[in-house]
Amino acid sequence: MALTGLVLIGFVFVHMAGNLQVLAGQAQINAYAHSLQSLPWFILWGSRLFLLASVVIHAWTAYSLIIENRKARPDKNEVEVTKRAGWSSLKMGLTGSILLAFIVFHLLHFTIRTIYPEYAEMTTTVGSTADVEIHDAFSMILAGFKHDIISIFYVVAMFLLCRHLAHGFSSVFQSIGLRTEAWQGKLDLIASGYAWLIFAGFSIIPISVLAQKHGLYEFYDPSFFVSEASEKTNTSNLLNNES
Repeated sequence: MALTGLVLIGFVFVHMAGNLQVLAGQAQINAYAHSLQSLPWFILWGSRLFLLASVVIHAWTAYSLIIENRKARPDKNEVEVTKRAGWSSLKMGLTGSILLAFIVFHLLHFTIRTIYPEYAEMTTTVGSTADVEIHDAFSMILAGFKHDIISIFYVVAMFLLCRHLAHGFSSVFQSIGLRTEAWQGKLDLIASGYAWLIFAGFSIIPISVLAQKHGLYEFYDPSFFVSEASEKTNTSNLLNNES
């Protein structure tokens, strides 16, 4: 479990760094996304299958540990005293289950694009080095996060990931025997800092999209929010006419 945990801890950082290129503009994220999609098939699918296997093995190992613990303690104590165990460690099974559901949704939403098939039709030459049509990842991401419920779900899932990482990051070192009493406090602090960094890095994009959609802050090119601006204007005119 420690090995798969390390793989996933590293992956979320790399994935976050890639996602943050949205903030650099349409050309940057489109070029980055196209470079990934243009990798040789055995590298692209090999890495995807490796990550999928890591998720499945990690989830199965966690489930097996939960079952073993329940068998070892079939009857709960009337009064349980848990020492040095925070909310994150006590709810790892719950947060892990929700995150697994989120991963499935996330893949269907942005990778396989079955939830909104029209995302696959979004193409542009912006970000293309050869001036040919490539997938417009920038427009897809903005369109995806314009849905309030999806952005809220995404941010909540990232908060749960943050709490999951806060405990999991530190526990990895304990599993491989590197967490000593002297280093425990430092490792917990590093784990907490890393977890909140991941939360902030992933959450800033849906939050910034919703902020611009609702007129709170303008970060992206306004042309990508024309329909929202027009809808807001029409609603305002309708209310003025009724009054």
